[in-house]
Amino acid sequence: MILAPSLLSADFGNLQKDIEMINESQADWFHIDVMDGVFVPNISFGQPVIKFIKKHAKKPLDVHLMIVDPDRYFEDFKTVGADILTIHYEACRHLNRSISSIKQLGIKAGVVLNPHTPISVLEDIIQECDMVLLMSVNPGFGGQSFIENTYNKIIQLKELINRKNPSCLIEIDGGVSLKNYKKLIEFGADALVAGNAVFAAENPLETIKEFKK
Repeated sequence: MILAPSLLSADFGNLQKDIEMINESQADWFHIDVMDGVFVPNISFGQPVIKFIKKHAKKPLDVHLMIVDPDRYFEDFKTVGADILTIHYEACRHLNRSISSIKQLGIKAGVVLNPHTPISVLEDIIQECDMVLLMSVNPGFGGQSFIENTYNKIIQLKELINRKNPSCLIEIDGGVSLKNYKKLIEFGADALVAGNAVFAAENPLETIKEFKK
């Protein structure tokens, strides 16, 4: 199981400290949410902050673009250190071309589905995906409650992946906690994004160790 703590929940006043904590932990990736205030009702951070994160990070950067017209920025995010770029189905006019553009940069490409978007939309693109990220909350804010229908979507997605692209990973983002992570893995998730569950914990390193059990 891949664990990707979300830096959206980190202490921005001590960002380097939290980055170093993740470096020392058993976590696998850094999950980085880029929000533009248009596609989602919030603004987070962009290329300069990611460049800083990359300077100190010793693990891959899993960059989740919650922005309109993401194609404009693929090269920028590759330049500042993204190892994986995930883009929203709902934000792309020509998804196949967008996925191809990311892969041509030499980094992994993923598609994100909002809670209301059915798995069936991936039928003709899943062969091109390195990963599919299922939002288990409505995107834009941390600390939301997990949407239970996500389990059904994991089952549907796993069936599609097994049929058409067995190497594609399933990532879950939103409301992931020590209460539900085992069930998510049992249903077929490969990677979990954890924000508040890690950074709001009394002992983040121990919490990460618990997830990795």
